[in-house]
Amino acid sequence: MQRLNAAIVSTACRPSSRLPIYGLTDGKPCWHRNVETFRNSAKLKLMLTTGHTGAMLTSIKLPIVIRAEINLVLVVVTALGLLSRLYGINFPKAVVFDEVYYGQFVSLYTKQVFFIDESGPPLGHMILAFGAYLGGFDGNFIWNRIGAEYSSNVPVWSLRLIPALAGSLCVPLCYLLVVELGYSHLTALGAALLFLMENSLIVQSRFMLLESVLIFFLLLAVVSYLRFHNAQSGSPVRLAWLVLTGVTCACAVGVKYMGLFTYFLLLGLAAVHTWQLIGDRALSNSVVLMQVVARFLALVVLPLLLYLGFFYVHLNLLYRSGPHDQMMSSAFQASLEGGLARITQGQPLEVAYGSQVTLRSVSSKPIPCWLHSHKANYPIRYENGRGSSHQQQVTCYPFKDVNNWWIIKDPGRQDLVVSSPPRPVRHGDVVQLLHGMTSRLLNTHDVAAPMSPHAQEVSGYIDFNVSMPAQNLWKVDIANREAEQDVWKTILSEVRLIHINTSAVLKLSGSSLPEWGYRQLEVVGDKIYKGYQPSGVWNVEEHRYGTSLEQRERELELHSPTHIDINRNLTFIAKFLELQWKMLTVKHEDSEHKYSSSPLEWITMNTNIAYWLHPASNAQIHLIGNFVTWTLANLALAVYVLLFLSYLLRRRRKIEDIPEATWCQLLQAGVVCAGGWAVNYLPFFMMEKTLFLYHYLPALTFQILLIPVVLEHVHTHVLRCASLRRALHGVVLAGLSSVYLSFRTFSPLTYGQPELSAEQLASLRWRDSWDILFRRR
Repeated sequence: MQRLNAAIVSTACRPSSRLPIYGLTDGKPCWHRNVETFRNSAKLKLMLTTGHTGAMLTSIKLPIVIRAEINLVLVVVTALGLLSRLYGINFPKAVVFDEVYYGQFVSLYTKQVFFIDESGPPLGHMILAFGAYLGGFDGNFIWNRIGAEYSSNVPVWSLRLIPALAGSLCVPLCYLLVVELGYSHLTALGAALLFLMENSLIVQSRFMLLESVLIFFLLLAVVSYLRFHNAQSGSPVRLAWLVLTGVTCACAVGVKYMGLFTYFLLLGLAAVHTWQLIGDRALSNSVVLMQVVARFLALVVLPLLLYLGFFYVHLNLLYRSGPHDQMMSSAFQASLEGGLARITQGQPLEVAYGSQVTLRSVSSKPIPCWLHSHKANYPIRYENGRGSSHQQQVTCYPFKDVNNWWIIKDPGRQDLVVSSPPRPVRHGDVVQLLHGMTSRLLNTHDVAAPMSPHAQEVSGYIDFNVSMPAQNLWKVDIANREAEQDVWKTILSEVRLIHINTSAVLKLSGSSLPEWGYRQLEVVGDKIYKGYQPSGVWNVEEHRYGTSLEQRERELELHSPTHIDINRNLTFIAKFLELQWKMLTVKHEDSEHKYSSSPLEWITMNTNIAYWLHPASNAQIHLIGNFVTWTLANLALAVYVLLFLSYLLRRRRKIEDIPEATWCQLLQAGVVCAGGWAVNYLPFFMMEKTLFLYHYLPALTFQILLIPVVLEHVHTHVLRCASLRRALHGVVLAGLSSVYLSFRTFSPLTYGQPELSAEQLASLRWRDSWDILFRRR
């Protein structure tokens, strides 16, 4: 048998002059130095012997000691962050501002019902839904108004927990980010305290909202990349930081598309660093190639795969039919459980002569609709004096209706039933479309459409014995065909119907008809149709093989549901591409909101948002920032720009006021902080959507980090006189005191308690544009 005799001696990290507190020595993590020290100085003795009584551990040097360095400052600011964000997050037990918006999606997640949110990818909603899952939320709550009291089944604390934790962890991340930029721990502490006492960031973190989660991933991505860049080459942890950068960038974009701004900023910074790496002649070609490939895989390929993964999870979780189905294609709807799938399962795949079909417009603008006709004619004359054919109206109707059914007829035959075996309709075939309930053939001719006079009127042909012959032949053009003889398929085929006589394409114009057309949507024949336009493409959604010869029997057949149990599913990639396209192109009509604002109002905090008002008292919560912090952030940005331009011009004149290393440090801090502010703020000037003050918070986060950076640079490299530096110390102390006083002053509007009197609330209206409400008693 064997006996094991081992003695392990462990050594602690030596303090580092660069980062003595949180455990980095010369750019290496503390544990890495431990490994090297262990290899050089630790004594390891392993003795294997054989005995008659069995194996036993005979020699262990006790005690076994593990020593670690803990940054107490980092621990304290983390604890303060948790306290400031988690304190009383279950108050108020009522819907707060955009919780009414995100709560609907959380409920749909818990019930696994499909939805589409055009404002952003699904990761943010999944994170909020995970918090609801932890609290056991069943999704049963009506999210219909701000201020509605939560019922007993809603775990308020759990719903708000993850955003609050994310907001709390942003405080230590600010500290770490400033340290990674090469500034002192005192400067990093200042950044953490400024972020800690920012009222607007606290408010946004304490409710079921996504900005705090987005900012957390943005800061973590920047910290991870800087850790990667500062780490020594060859360190295994260095690769881990690079991978974490890619993961957090993907998460930021997965929460909100605003995350793309910072992601592109980091990609630009990484590109510059990679270009410098390529020019390093000290590295071999193979090393450079491996570095470039690793960065491309981690910062481009990995985020893309993760982004796809978010949608994969999203689509697998939400497999039930829901309220947003009609925004999607018929094929997508048919892949969901319930809804259209219940109707379309088992339908014949191939459209044949005699098939009874409903034709849905591929375009969802202004709303999804089906080709429709009814027993009503166009007026003889329109209000503007133009005449019509007075034939039967053909429209696009946004609801399922028996008048949506059409029969695919062979122009050379009179029968309206499917033969045995069925004769499929192929690309290029000429057909007639007979309206199932009125037996009128789909027709178009050289008569101006009612709302679109540049296009042709589409009608159900009626023979009035006048000089207006029938023109009811249509060529089937399958837009997504794979072969010239492709068969017209249910749901899958996207078809253009081209008029034989005039070459006009059957098209949804998008205009609404007047009262005589029951406000339904206009369908026209477009003679100048070019390329692929969804409004001119149709697909068969409901389909059956007709068997009734008589009109009365056929009407009964059209009223009956289709039924055969066959299932057809789209691939994940097809569903992802369609969903992504809808999210990027389908926009709800933006309406003016009481608290909407412009980007110019954000930078000076000329606006606020009332998040919650107590129904019976003056207790209320507002999105209002720390006025002192916002002012200092704007001042720091201005000072940085002046310093940068001054140094740049003087360096152009070969005058170097600061060392090259300091210039590079200031430049990198500007790219991260000033650049982070710019890329998260300036794009909003080009956006045509309803904007709110909270859209500015990611930009504000980076701008706040610029305050201590500028102060340290001015103190170290601009102020040469000791008396001026002492004066700056006093200014900094006064500034921090003002920040704290401003934080305390507005904290009742941040936390919603204690309740203030009408006079106290009036005194908090520092700007006339702020909307602070109060009840006089």
